[in-house]
Amino acid sequence: MVISLRRPGRRMAIACAVVTAAASGLLLPIATAPSAKAADDFRPQLVTVDTPSRAAKEKLAALGLDLTEHAGHDFTEVVLHRPADAIALQMAGLSWEVRIPDLVERESEVNAANRAYAAATATSPLPSGRDSYRRLSDYNDDLDRLASLRPGLVKKFALNHRSLEGKPVYGVEIAHDVTAAEDGRPVFLMMGLHHAREWPSGEHAIEFAYDLVENYGTDERITALLKKARVLVVPVVNVDGFEKSVNDGQLIDLRAIDGGGTGSILATPGNAYKRKNCRIVDGLTPLANECALASSPGGFGAGIDLNRNYGGFWGGPGAAAEPADATYRGPAPFSEPETQNIRELISTRQVTGLITNHTFSNLVLRPNGVAPDTVGPDGLPVGNPPDEAALKELGDRMAQQNGYTSQHSWELYDTTGTTEDWSYNATGGFGYTFEIGPDEFHPPFPEVVDEYLGSGQYAGKGNREAFLLALESAVDPESHSVISGKAPEGATLRLKKTFATPTWSGTIKDTLDTTMTVGEGGSYTWHVNPSTRPVVKARQIEVISSEPLKRQTYTGTTTPTQPSDQEFTVDRAADVLEVKLDWATPDDLDLYVFRKNADGSLSQVGSSTGSVGEKERVLRDDPEQGTYVLRVENWASVAPSWTLTASLYDATADEVGGVIENWTLSCEKDGKVLEQVPVVVDRGQRVKADLKTCAKKWGTS
Repeated sequence: MVISLRRPGRRMAIACAVVTAAASGLLLPIATAPSAKAADDFRPQLVTVDTPSRAAKEKLAALGLDLTEHAGHDFTEVVLHRPADAIALQMAGLSWEVRIPDLVERESEVNAANRAYAAATATSPLPSGRDSYRRLSDYNDDLDRLASLRPGLVKKFALNHRSLEGKPVYGVEIAHDVTAAEDGRPVFLMMGLHHAREWPSGEHAIEFAYDLVENYGTDERITALLKKARVLVVPVVNVDGFEKSVNDGQLIDLRAIDGGGTGSILATPGNAYKRKNCRIVDGLTPLANECALASSPGGFGAGIDLNRNYGGFWGGPGAAAEPADATYRGPAPFSEPETQNIRELISTRQVTGLITNHTFSNLVLRPNGVAPDTVGPDGLPVGNPPDEAALKELGDRMAQQNGYTSQHSWELYDTTGTTEDWSYNATGGFGYTFEIGPDEFHPPFPEVVDEYLGSGQYAGKGNREAFLLALESAVDPESHSVISGKAPEGATLRLKKTFATPTWSGTIKDTLDTTMTVGEGGSYTWHVNPSTRPVVKARQIEVISSEPLKRQTYTGTTTPTQPSDQEFTVDRAADVLEVKLDWATPDDLDLYVFRKNADGSLSQVGSSTGSVGEKERVLRDDPEQGTYVLRVENWASVAPSWTLTASLYDATADEVGGVIENWTLSCEKDGKVLEQVPVVVDRGQRVKADLKTCAKKWGTS
């Protein structure tokens, strides 16, 4: 059984929680040293510590306790391993609630459920037939197996950089006639396990690889796709972190206790919930076994969050500067070998579409990572991506297959330095993040099966069908660009450009450098990304009209134990719904916006949860007509007075920025450049580039 825990109005989806009613209250004060019996009876537990101020956070951090990644501006979740940890909290004057009374029990329950499923299942419905989570060696074995099964269809490759601990990082390329020279087909990239504990993300990536390989030649749809595209699958990006997480997680076993033993095989979850990579000290290679010993049950502690380390907008909102934080961005863009691997893979292939898998929350997220009215590094609002309409259309279609919510990344929370923040804005290739599953980082394995294949009303669809839609988009010429023409047979064609990618406080140098070989007959067709990057392309920002179409103001007070709900009706077409929460005192209020469904249930459509004293604001583009519930929550005061204003506006689109960039197309023989021409091509466009000078020089070079 998995229970999603909530503070009043705030979703606290716990990764490993089974909570009994008797254990869900406050811990009893402990005033004296624990007895030997108390120490024996104490089980590692997850507690939510109230940290409503920076001073409280600093006080908690100074205690040296095991801080998890589940934290907000007013709370921090902590693993208590022994009674002395509870005493430390009490002596510091910090209050807390027990969220999970026994972490080991929950992880053990999941492991027991997995063993039972494996024992009862000869072959699962997954394409591979797998009935349990893979370890790192299993992934590597499966990549070898795929390559050996269909050597003309699958090619295993190693990425350019070994991990911090010296491990190779592997992927497979899947395509009709895969060993042939690059022939201009578009490339689709599937990734998993940027974050160590998100085991289903790797499972779905490699199951998609199995799906393609096993169905090639028998399934017309998949066969056609693999003749049109090359598919790259890298199931484990963070090999060091994942190895620590899965090894520790699968060790937890309470059968020794159940059988009268003296304790569990592993006393605490260890690195089972590790998030980051194995960087212990910035810039330094870890010592032997140092990462395994630097226990990281949650996201805090040693390591760098790889999904904040990419160069695009690096260092901006939603990425921590402090090494101990869960979202620590690292000392510089692309400082880590894992992100360097993906950067170089994408920069040397024409990746027209990608999916990076994560867990959890049942979401399909699209760029950008920060809200469109956020002032970016160029001093202008970030705005929506120039391809917003197409990105949304594909995201919505994928979400219809798995029941997930399709939304902007920033609608979950602000993020910068993520995979798509860089990949989309640097290359123009469409990119999405899938947050797989509703409420656990690595749930019982049958849930992995259901999420991939679909269940209930989504049976026969699920992420499998969503992935196939993404692949179909990647091969659709309307979603990218095409360059075609004539060139000498056997010539190497090269598309290249070097540019400055904006971070939040400066720029980094990026180079895209891809090649193809001209085939028999001297005609070529190259499926590529647009020549002008989205980040510099003219973009639309919404300018809200000065007078609202409708406005309603509410006033009230809210206690810490009872949120205040107000209803607002969107009864006309409008471009923007704006909800603002203001108060006079330096207190901490949060704002949530829900849409009321036909059955009376609520669906969250926005939130604003800034720090103490920071006023809250939610924007919703093109709000659907209907009733909305505006919720005010209080986390710091007895009953502050507040003013809540909901307004509907028309908006006009204003175009800002905008340059046109070109590819440099070279025709080469044995590394010698015979001709270079600039090529400007937009999304959905086809241009012709006959390389006549190269043809004239070919026989004499």
